Amino acid sequence: MELITSRRNPLVGRLRALHQSKGRREQGLLLLEGTHQLQELLRLGLSPEQLLATPAWLERHGSLLGDLNERLQPVGETVLAAVATTETPDGVVATFKRDALPKAHGIGSFVLALDQLQDPGNLGTLMRTALAAGVNDLWLGGGADPCQPKVLRASAGAALALPHWRDPDRTGLVARLAEAAAAGHQLVATLVDPDRAIPYWELDWTRPTVLLLGNEGAGLHPELAALASHRVTIPHSPAVESLNVGVAAAPLLLERWRQQHNLGLGG
Repeated sequence: MELITSRRNPLVGRLRALHQSKGRREQGLLLLEGTHQLQELLRLGLSPEQLLATPAWLERHGSLLGDLNERLQPVGETVLAAVATTETPDGVVATFKRDALPKAHGIGSFVLALDQLQDPGNLGTLMRTALAAGVNDLWLGGGADPCQPKVLRASAGAALALPHWRDPDRTGLVARLAEAAAAGHQLVATLVDPDRAIPYWELDWTRPTVLLLGNEGAGLHPELAALASHRVTIPHSPAVESLNVGVAAAPLLLERWRQQHNLGLGG
């Protein structure tokens, strides 16, 4: 296929539109950037809609393509740089059908619910941690779009594997939490005040659980906090008032794995 070297090519405009939610919605596509995201896509048995790669990348990684050559469009370095959102793209981007992402249907035994999380990096990191911890479903009450390129990069492929559901605001999330409580799930919220919560390792995380985490600045909205059946805290030095939501989530999410596998606390 002919190498595209002009940034004025219509394809460049179409793919740049995927940087924004409107473009992703209208085209039904999302943009994956870099060799690692492509490898994760293929590892999961998924296929891109289209691949754009530079000659230098094809020389180094062409063996990854297998039978995907018919979806390949070779492009020059300046064209790839115009399409990508990163400052130093590594030579390949791919488009992927948005509807092919795994969706959260029903209520899994372990759910992570996020209220108005704004930072794409935090969301991507949380998705990766959740997948590592065995979370079944991710519920999002507004906040950052999980399909935006920065989230996809930060998740290191987890966004392609973790079933998720998103409502534009917290209204739908409140309804889902009520469903989970009626189904017997414990709804767990985190508090900084140790007098109003138990240390997180004292909770029985092996029960069906929904972990609620709030916005980076305001924390968990009172309407959601009021739904919690259990409240836990992460003891830490008073030198800091609170922990970053991405940092706080890691011990909470992984505690379930530790308890399920009868692992000790360590020395």
